[in-house]
Amino acid sequence: MPGRPLLNRGLDGLGTTIFAEMSALAAATGAINLGQGFPDTDGPAEIAEAAVRAIRDGRGNQYPPGIGVPELRQAISEHQQRFYGLAFDPDTEIMVTAGATEGIAATMLALLEPGDEVIAFEPFYDSYAACIAMAGAVRVPLTLRAPDFRPDVDALRDAVTPRTRLLLLNSPHNPTGMVLTPDELAAIAELAVERDLLVVTDEVYEHLTFDGAVHTPLISLPGMRERTVSLSSAGKTFSFTGWKVGWVTASPALVAAVRTTKQFLTYVASGPFQYAIAQALALPDSYYTAFRDDLRRKRDLLAAGLTDAGFTVHRPQGTYFITTDIAALAPDADALTFCRALPERCGVVAVPNSVFYDHPTAGRSQVRFAFCKREDVLTEAAQRLRKAFNG
Repeated sequence: MPGRPLLNRGLDGLGTTIFAEMSALAAATGAINLGQGFPDTDGPAEIAEAAVRAIRDGRGNQYPPGIGVPELRQAISEHQQRFYGLAFDPDTEIMVTAGATEGIAATMLALLEPGDEVIAFEPFYDSYAACIAMAGAVRVPLTLRAPDFRPDVDALRDAVTPRTRLLLLNSPHNPTGMVLTPDELAAIAELAVERDLLVVTDEVYEHLTFDGAVHTPLISLPGMRERTVSLSSAGKTFSFTGWKVGWVTASPALVAAVRTTKQFLTYVASGPFQYAIAQALALPDSYYTAFRDDLRRKRDLLAAGLTDAGFTVHRPQGTYFITTDIAALAPDADALTFCRALPERCGVVAVPNSVFYDHPTAGRSQVRFAFCKREDVLTEAAQRLRKAFNG
């Protein structure tokens, strides 16, 4: 065998995702899995039935159109108009993907060339690093710091160089739960226009915001329509994460660029589920409100339990996740070591935020817990944590 490593050197160090490692640890120990962000209950029964009906009716059982079935593209268009007042042509400005993760990969591969720089907020969702690396580009992290994890717009401006091609934003932000404010969005938009930057926005938690925080798509701001690729998906909003139905909304030129790479990834996916998600997007406002309120209650339940156990809790404005600090509980431990020991210690699995940083010392003592679980599960997890750390 040649001396060169088998794995593309741009992917060196990525290996198995932390979610796979921690979920395997949960399965091996029987621990409560508050690590990976998936609900432990299914979404609306009528939406599941819509998927069954599509299969029985032979809709989507063979290859759907490469850009997605017309019904779903129309539903996405109506969703964007309904919630944000944005008009997108379902035939030229919308494309369905195999979840937002594929959308991110296709977008990075389409828009980046080797040596291009991509600025992203850290901690960042782990697929960002992999997708940037696969495109041969260079990621430039902008660190969000506790306790509020707000972006430093001046630092963002200073990070832009002549090699900067793209800003990769995530709001509501995983894992911190930060939601960009109107002023922050305006400053980012102004910078993107001034420096002629492309922007990719990951908005999969768009409907999961709390305490008055409001999600505003960056693409809606002046000057951003022609330079922004907006990504979202159905998994988090409707609790069907395994269906992998996501979408891209952008100008025709940007959609065409992303479609060029997407067709050589999955080509198509999730045929029958696309018809079901078209129906889900049309659910009444009461669904979205009730789902958000239920998650807020679960957030507060787990936050109280974590506080009682001695964790420093950074209450999120959105998403499925609570970021905590373990420094007071384990002054000498790093987050990864702490999380690997946690299942044996008290039967709970969490995820170390440090793996989401290029500068891991910034998140050395941060641990993330998912609260998208049944209330009885969260109550039991909180009791186990309190017993382990606070007697």
